[in-house]
Amino acid sequence: MIEDTFSKEEYARYSRHFILPEINVEGQKKMKNAKVLVIGAGGLGSPVLLYLAAAGIGTIGIVDFDLIDKGNLQRQIIYTTNDVGKPKAVVAKERILALNPHITVNLHQVRLDSSNALDIISQYDVVVDGTDNFPTRYLVNDACVLAGKPDVFGSIFRFEGQVAVFNYFDEVSQSFTANYRDIFPEPPAPGEVPNCAEGGVLGVLPGIIGSMQTNEVIKIVCGIGDVLAGKLLLLDTLSFLTRTIKIRKSDDNPISGLNPTITELIDYEEFCGIATAQIQQKEEVKEIDVFTLDELLKDSEKTVQVIDVREPYEYEISNIGGELIPLSKIDTAIDRISNADYVVVHCRTGVRSTKAIKKLLQTSSYDNLYNLKGGILSWIDEIDNSLPRY
Repeated sequence: MIEDTFSKEEYARYSRHFILPEINVEGQKKMKNAKVLVIGAGGLGSPVLLYLAAAGIGTIGIVDFDLIDKGNLQRQIIYTTNDVGKPKAVVAKERILALNPHITVNLHQVRLDSSNALDIISQYDVVVDGTDNFPTRYLVNDACVLAGKPDVFGSIFRFEGQVAVFNYFDEVSQSFTANYRDIFPEPPAPGEVPNCAEGGVLGVLPGIIGSMQTNEVIKIVCGIGDVLAGKLLLLDTLSFLTRTIKIRKSDDNPISGLNPTITELIDYEEFCGIATAQIQQKEEVKEIDVFTLDELLKDSEKTVQVIDVREPYEYEISNIGGELIPLSKIDTAIDRISNADYVVVHCRTGVRSTKAIKKLLQTSSYDNLYNLKGGILSWIDEIDNSLPRY
């Protein structure tokens, strides 16, 4: 139903928009009637949801199935300490309705996948991608292309961020602009690009990038300004320098090129090599869990060397007494690998330690190397929760 009128309270609420010539009453009506889907209620989703609600976007959808963790609070500003353990989507809905009770919020507390993405995305006018993994990014992109929806993309890592609008329908050319596959035709190998949990992220960065994404949504909905379509904006917050890269549509794009081979949603875990990588890891790298390591360390008949391949600053935060050899130096530390019954290599979660073992296996045929499944975080959760968890 088209909403054409505003209440007295809404006129007061949106007064700063009404007096903008580029928005005024007509633009605010467009926002009131707009339906925007936010995929991911985390670091990027937090500012996006707050500012979309504050701006008066009439219907906001939230896709998220995760629970709030203490480690989220450094950047996911929609949540508080009292919310830890609660569903993100539920709490996010409460917050934005408290901010603006004149909007409608739809919850989709599911893992977005090939079976449900098109059904959910088709209900909305604009999609905001606030995800942090490659399978879901390709899934969102492909679903938006198939459904004909603009995909407002954001990405963050350490001190750097990216923003773009993919698959935007250009009224002048009467065609859709470039999409995610035009600039990233192939996903990186699993584990090649660390996520924020492994590499870290400046807490304020998702606020900056998420605000930029919201700005693009408002421009799209109101039909104003120069939408960031066919371009990728790169931001380095340490220097605050930006670059904008032009994205050209590729004839070879498998979903939107001259001869598309993707006509329906596919298995994105398989496309990104996740399942294959997990199988290969099990085949190539032996693992033990934290309970086994705990028993080994107590067993006087077994010799155990524990190697920590994290960085020194991580070691200072929390460690289990292992020998510190950062991943970047493992190649030059061959002489430090003992002939103990068990050489257990660990990092924060198990990703870097797997890489370290693979590097060592390329230099020699070790038979005593074991990856600590779940890394030091699993040790803290299961064995010694007195250690700081980061």
